[in-house]
Amino acid sequence: MTATDATTAGSAGPVDDATPVLEAIGIGKSYGSNEVLRDVSMTVRSGEVVCIIGPSGAGKSTFLRTLNRLEEPDTGEVWVGGEPMGFELRGGVLHELSERRLSAQRARTAMVFQHFNLFPHLTVLGNIIEGPVRVQKRNAKEARAEAVEILERVGLGDKVDAYPGQLSGGQRQRQRVAIARAVAMKPLFLLFDEPTSALDPELVGEVLKVMGDLARDGMTMLVVTHEIQFAREVADRVVFMADGGIVEQGPVEQVLGAPREARTKQFLQRVLALRVVLV
Repeated sequence: MTATDATTAGSAGPVDDATPVLEAIGIGKSYGSNEVLRDVSMTVRSGEVVCIIGPSGAGKSTFLRTLNRLEEPDTGEVWVGGEPMGFELRGGVLHELSERRLSAQRARTAMVFQHFNLFPHLTVLGNIIEGPVRVQKRNAKEARAEAVEILERVGLGDKVDAYPGQLSGGQRQRQRVAIARAVAMKPLFLLFDEPTSALDPELVGEVLKVMGDLARDGMTMLVVTHEIQFAREVADRVVFMADGGIVEQGPVEQVLGAPREARTKQFLQRVLALRVVLV
C-alpha cells in the first residue's frame, strides 16, 4: 500500500470506547500469481475475542501477519487504535513510517506463534522482560515485578530463573512463556497464530485454559485456530475464511450452530466427522 492508495478510513488519536482497537480494510496479498488474500475486512473492538477458522491454505495466518506488518499487504489498510499501521496521517495524506517508528508502533500489538521463538540463552524472566525493557524502554525493576505477576497468572511462578531448555513441561510450558511474554508488552490486542498446532494432543488443554483465562479477564484477542470447541466456548465472534476471503462471520451460535453459507457447513461437517473418527 502506498500513501496515494490509502483512504482516510479513520483518524489518529487515543483509543476510546468508540474507536476499534483493530480495523482491517480490503486487505489483499499475492505471491506472484497466487492470490492469498482478497479484499479481507474486519473490525475488532476492545475486549472482543474473535476466532478465525477455516481449511489449510485459506489465508488465515497470512492475514494475521499483515495486521502488524510482518507481511506487507499489497492492497488495503490496517488501523490500530485509530492510527494507520505503518503510516502516519499528515494533512489528510498517509506517509510511510521509518522502520524504527514502525517497530514502536508494532509494539502496540503482540503475537503468539505456532512455535515458541524463545531466546534459549535467556531465563524465562529474561525472555519476558526483553521487550518491555529494550523495546518499550520501561523501568527494569517495574518490568521484572510485572513479569513475575504474569508468570503466576499463567501457572509458571516457580520457573522465573529456569532456561527454556530446562522447562520440565516441555512444549506446553514454553508456549505459556510465549503467551506471558506477549501479555507483558501490554498490547491493545493479542494475535494468536494457531498456538496449539505444534503441541502434542495431550498438551493442548493447558495452553487453551491459559488463553481462556485471558479472554475472561477481558484481553482483546484475535485467534487463528483449528480448535472449534475452544472457539465455541471462548469467542464472541467467529470468522470463517476459505480461498483467501471471508466466507461468513458472526456470533458463535450463528456461525458454528447455524451457518448460512454452504462452504461453512461443509467445513464444519468435515471437522465434526474427523473428530468422531479420532475419538
